Amino acid sequence: MEHRFYLGIDLDDQYAVISSYELNKKEPETFSAIAGSEIYQIPALITKKKGIGQWFVGEEAVRLAIAQGEEANGRLLSRAVGGEKVFVDGETYPAEELLTLYLKKLIRLACGPDRRWEPERLVICMEKLSREATELFLSMAPKLGIDREKLQLLDRKECFYYFAYHQVPELSMHDVYLFDYRREDIRCCRLYKEKRTTPQLISLAEEVRRMNADSRDENFLGILKDCFRGHIVSSVYLTGDGFDGDWMKQSVAFLCQGRRAFVGKNLYSKGACYAALCSEQQENWDYVYLGDNEMKVNVSLKVRNMGKAEFYTLISAGDNWYETQGMCEVILAGTPEIDFWLQPPGTREAKVEKLKLLDLPERPDKATRLRITAKPVSDTKVWIQIRDLGFGELFKSSDKVWDYRMEFSEENP
Repeated sequence: MEHRFYLGIDLDDQYAVISSYELNKKEPETFSAIAGSEIYQIPALITKKKGIGQWFVGEEAVRLAIAQGEEANGRLLSRAVGGEKVFVDGETYPAEELLTLYLKKLIRLACGPDRRWEPERLVICMEKLSREATELFLSMAPKLGIDREKLQLLDRKECFYYFAYHQVPELSMHDVYLFDYRREDIRCCRLYKEKRTTPQLISLAEEVRRMNADSRDENFLGILKDCFRGHIVSSVYLTGDGFDGDWMKQSVAFLCQGRRAFVGKNLYSKGACYAALCSEQQENWDYVYLGDNEMKVNVSLKVRNMGKAEFYTLISAGDNWYETQGMCEVILAGTPEIDFWLQPPGTREAKVEKLKLLDLPERPDKATRLRITAKPVSDTKVWIQIRDLGFGELFKSSDKVWDYRMEFSEENP
């Protein structure tokens, strides 16, 4: 019997949380490294047993480090992204190698010690994405036993989006809020949607507020009132160590006035599982999220296919601009120039960039084949390369290449 499931890992320098989702199950399952416990945060620490090649992670790493009179190795994520080396038991290891060992232990926790079942997709969630982090994890994928094509990286805000819109519809009928309280700061995120578009466009507004530790309840109540003013809020989610303890009194009473409120520490890892599911079943998803890492514009060509004019999309709005790229081959008809259409989703406004192919060899009409590659350099900027391929044996390639950069600006479409 086919066993299809998806893994989501929420990772930072302090902890990791891992969840899995199986098809036809009600919701993802989150794993604890402590049997029978609901303590889902696994310390992002690793320790090597002295003299032998045996590694321990999480709480076991803490206990072993204490027994050996040393500190467990931490900050694995930032040190790996920074390309650092770590000195352990008389040897130097790349931090990337230690992070790989740590993640393999987590994956084994979810998949079983013999990894009898392999995930259809693994989504790793971090506070913020960067090109360096993306390249690091893509290079780590084979070492984790995951195909690069099955690995996806998201930030926490996008995982919150996937989590919120996989709940029962009444919880996202209007705006949805997330409050993430860590250390002295509380991150306030509001998800809202444009209902007039198909698919519906989802945006996220964010602000960071400082909490007063001496009067947290009153301080948080004031933040809630400020955030909710002028908005209809269907549901609220609270996450982060700052919400530990029994200090919320007035704020909880206000939270629950006509809204549903939830608290937990596995929201992001569950959202990562839902993101993995959507990547496999995109046709069943009615939303497009425009966050920090998503393209804000569609990049298309106007072509003729089987005698009919149509648009061919090279880059889609909503794709992660760190990872996506588009490529196609076309036959040039008419003058030696190509029009690119840059258009935000949900609008009829478009910016047309006309790129001229200077010094293209003269050939009969429809006797030039071109390869067009589009690769984002930001969420609104795209690098375009056009290469002359000639036309079979009749017209050899000139090996000419044209490079362009184009940008969509809402102020000047």
